[in-house]
Amino acid sequence: MVVLALLWGSGFLWIKLALEGGLAPLHITVVRCALGALVLLVLARSARQSLPRDRRTWGHLVVAAFFCNALPFFLFGVGEQTVDSGVAGVLNATTPLWSFAIGLALGTERGFGPLRLTGLLLGFAGILLIFAPWHQAGLTGAGAWALVAAAVSYAVAFAYMARHLIGRGTAPLALSAAQLLMATGLTLPVLPAAGAASGAPTPTAWIAVVVLGVFGTGITFHLNSRLIADEGPTAAATVGYLLPVVSVVLGAAVLGEQLGIRVVAGMAVVLLGVGLTRGGRPAGKPGRTAPAGRTTSPVPAPAAPAPQERVHRSSDG
Repeated sequence: MVVLALLWGSGFLWIKLALEGGLAPLHITVVRCALGALVLLVLARSARQSLPRDRRTWGHLVVAAFFCNALPFFLFGVGEQTVDSGVAGVLNATTPLWSFAIGLALGTERGFGPLRLTGLLLGFAGILLIFAPWHQAGLTGAGAWALVAAAVSYAVAFAYMARHLIGRGTAPLALSAAQLLMATGLTLPVLPAAGAASGAPTPTAWIAVVVLGVFGTGITFHLNSRLIADEGPTAAATVGYLLPVVSVVLGAAVLGEQLGIRVVAGMAVVLLGVGLTRGGRPAGKPGRTAPAGRTTSPVPAPAAPAPQERVHRSSDG
């Protein structure tokens, strides 16, 4: 659980280092998807799991790969161009709030009561506290909104995957590998739009994006599925609450990022709200809301999680 939280929560740090080293958000997205897919393909083959063969599943994977991988991975890169990695991790933790809100809007959330509604309101109050639009130094730029849009994209993906991909007979690792393969296919054709870098990317940038793809995307999915199998979804969900803490600590320790009291308080309010929205469910009616975190993904993160794994725990960034 600790290793998984560190790998997944560090995704925001690797994105920031890759950006500062000269890679564009689209470059990071493509490399991350490709390396994550490669890792999961190897793991699926070693587990003797086959990729889906029916067109219907691949059709659903197009939608899932776009909203759970291609779009949020790109938006995390865009957001972290102007927003600290620690704050990015905190805003990513709002994914369960958006999932809950979408469920309420679609009528798929059942058995919600005052406790969960209070959690929803608290969570969005925490977001407002972090953004502080009334304050001149508040996070009101396009980068912060890109990070929020990434969290919303994850929420949309979870709702779609729960309806069309989960429990359809495809083994988890193979489904995750197929989804990241599709995400690579979606992002690779638009890579020329990223343009050439102003200078050659630094070795640090390449190391960061490789670590992000191999460990922050591919290996985390495998560890998450193992954790669910060994300890159950509740234990796996606990990791989601550690991701923003990891991103904040790493951002401060490695990059020297400073968080004011307002942002720290907002993070605490967001996590409290997320915790409340996950409570108070009637017995036998598990919710679709994903716990705090990533990032991707074929998550976090960033950072970000595979279809089956992420619906249980959280991504993914």
